[in-house]
Amino acid sequence: MRPCTARCDPAPPPPLNPDDNRSRSAPLAAALRMSAEILTQVRAGRSLNDVLDAGRSPGGQRSVGGRTVDPATRGAVQDLCYGTLRAFGRGDFLLARLLARPVTEPLVHSLLLVALWRLETRPDQAHTTVDQAVIAAGGLAGGRLRGLVNGVLRNFLRRREALLRDAQDDLQARLQHPQWWVRRLQRDWPQLWEAIVEAGNGHPPMTLRVNRRRAGVQDMLARLDAAGIAARHLGGDALLLGRPVAVERVPGFTEGLVSVQDWGAQRAAALLDAAPGQRVLDACAAPGGKTAHLLERAELDLTAVDVDARRLARVAANLERLGLRARLARGDARAPALWWDGRPFDRVLADVPCSASGVVRRHPDIKWLRREADIAGFAASQREMLEALWPTLAPGGKLLYATCSVFAEENERLVADFAARHDDCRRLAVEGAAERPAGGTDEVPPPATEEGLHGGTEGLQLLPRPEHDGFYYALLARRA
Repeated sequence: MRPCTARCDPAPPPPLNPDDNRSRSAPLAAALRMSAEILTQVRAGRSLNDVLDAGRSPGGQRSVGGRTVDPATRGAVQDLCYGTLRAFGRGDFLLARLLARPVTEPLVHSLLLVALWRLETRPDQAHTTVDQAVIAAGGLAGGRLRGLVNGVLRNFLRRREALLRDAQDDLQARLQHPQWWVRRLQRDWPQLWEAIVEAGNGHPPMTLRVNRRRAGVQDMLARLDAAGIAARHLGGDALLLGRPVAVERVPGFTEGLVSVQDWGAQRAAALLDAAPGQRVLDACAAPGGKTAHLLERAELDLTAVDVDARRLARVAANLERLGLRARLARGDARAPALWWDGRPFDRVLADVPCSASGVVRRHPDIKWLRREADIAGFAASQREMLEALWPTLAPGGKLLYATCSVFAEENERLVADFAARHDDCRRLAVEGAAERPAGGTDEVPPPATEEGLHGGTEGLQLLPRPEHDGFYYALLARRA
C-alpha cells in the first residue's frame, strides 16, 4: 500500500458487530467482488471510509462504495473489508507463500486477500467461500484467473496449519501491525506496547453521547432498555452499548437526543471547560462531534473552522440534527489571518490532524496506509498549527491540544517543546494525568489503571481500552 494523503477522520465508521451473521445470508459472490473493488482502492491509497461513503445517498443507509445495495450485502461488504484490513499483515504473508509469482491484476489480488480472511475466520464455510470466490473472479480480468483463485484457495486449505504456524514466526503477520509501528510502540510504551497492539486488532466499542439539552442520561438508558439495547453509563454524558447496533436502531438518534462519539473523544469538552457566553474556537472541527458537545454543555459564541468544505458540511448537518448553532468558516488552522476577525478567543480547541494511531481498530486501513516518515510530517504540521493558533487566544484563556494518537512525537514531546519556547504559556494539570511523567523513551510506565490513563503532571494519554480509543490531551493557558 502507498501512503494515504488525506486527513485522518476520527469519526466512527458504521458500527460492526463481530458476531453479526449478515455475511452468511448475503449473496456472497457479489459481496466478495465488491469488497475486492473497495480493498483495491484502499491499497492504492484511499481512505476506507471515503471509499465506503462514495456517492452516499442523503440517508446514508443503503450505499456502499458508491453503489446502492440491500442491507444484507452492505453489512457483508463492511464485515469483509474491515476484517481483511485488520488482518492484512497475516493475509499478505499467507498470499505471498501461496503464489508462485505475483498477481498482476490488482482486483484479483484483493479478492484473494478477502477470500483468505473469510476462509480463516469461517472454516465451517470453506466450500462455499471457495465456490463463491471463483464465481466472483469470473467477472474480473475477463474471467481468465478463475483457475488461479480456485487453486490458491484450495492450496491454503490443504496447507492451512503449516502456513498459520509460519505466520506466527513473522512479527508483522503475527501482530497485524507494520514493523516500524511496533518498534515505535515498543520505544514509547515499553511495558504496554503489547496491550496497545492487541487493542488495535480488536473491534471498537460503540458509545453514545447524550445531548443534555434534549435528554437526560437516565431517560436515555430507559429508552435503550425499552428498545432491547443493553447499555451502561460510563460517566458524564457517555453511554456504552453492550454491542454495536445500526444508528437507525438507536432511539432518539434522528431527533438529536444522542450522537455516536467515543468516550475518549468526549473528554475534550469537559477539559476545555468553556463557560456560557465565552468566545470559543474549534480550529479543526470536522466532523463536528467535539463542536456539538461543547455547545450541548453551554451557550457559547463558537466558531468552527475546517479546511475541507465537504467535511465542514458534515459539521453543519450534525449541528442541525442536534438543534445547535455555530459560526462555520472554511479555512486552514495554520493561516488564521484568512478567516479570523482579530477578536481573541477565550477557549481554543486544537484537535489537530494526526497519525490516528489511537483509533486503528476503528480505521484498520490506517496501519497500512501510513509510513514512518509520515509521523514527522504530522508533527511538523501540528507545530505550525499551535504556533498559528496561539495568538488567537486571549490572555488568561485556555487552549486544549488534542490528538487521537499514541505516539509521543505527536503528543507530549511536541507540547513540552512548545511550552518551553513560549514565555506566555503555562501548562495546566489535566484531570487523571498525574500518574507519571510522559513522553520520554527511557521512562517505564506503571501498570495500566482501570481507566487506561497515562500521563505526566500535565499531559493526559488515554490508551485504547474496551471502553474507549486512544487520545492525548494537553491544556495550555496564556499568561497576561
